[in-house]
Amino acid sequence: MNHAHNSDTRNSILDRIVDNEPTSVDALLPATATKARPITILFLAANPASTTPLKLDEEVRAIDLALRQADFRDHFRLEQQWAVRVTDIQSLLLRFQPEIVHFSGHGSIDNELIFLDDDGNPQPIAPTAFGRLFGILTDNIRCVILNACHSAIQAEAIAQHIDAVVGVSQLIGDEASIQFASAFYQALGFGEGTISRLHAC
Repeated sequence: MNHAHNSDTRNSILDRIVDNEPTSVDALLPATATKARPITILFLAANPASTTPLKLDEEVRAIDLALRQADFRDHFRLEQQWAVRVTDIQSLLLRFQPEIVHFSGHGSIDNELIFLDDDGNPQPIAPTAFGRLFGILTDNIRCVILNACHSAIQAEAIAQHIDAVVGVSQLIGDEASIQFASAFYQALGFGEGTISRLHAC
């Protein structure tokens, strides 16, 4: 992700949905979700100090607002983890057992996602490594959002194991990223179709 803007960027993101079978946004909202058993969205943010600052706080605010204003607002729980290190990822997925994983941060021209190392420096993770991780932890996760530049290849690798994955094929600016996140979760929160696929059978 960077600060570049493109009038076609938002539409390009919406075209980057990779499904193992046709899926509408409504179909992701579970009919079995209740206040006692909400859908967990795990927001993973990484913006190392040496990289371009991103408006990740505004993005998660937009997600939270979209869900709070939705009909099914009580059926979702938003968890946030910041300055995520590569070594944190597996333990966070095991700890929160999310149905939706949302990564927001930088992606590289080499199709890597940029997390932090133990010293807070940028640490890229390759598509093959990230894909293998989701191949192991498939019990709960039904949807993965990669709101980062050049993340389409990562999305394709993850889609080998996860029902629905969203990635970005090009550069994406802050405003377009925030608009997409808000629109996606607003649609999810107002969905009227069955979304039982977000819960493990």
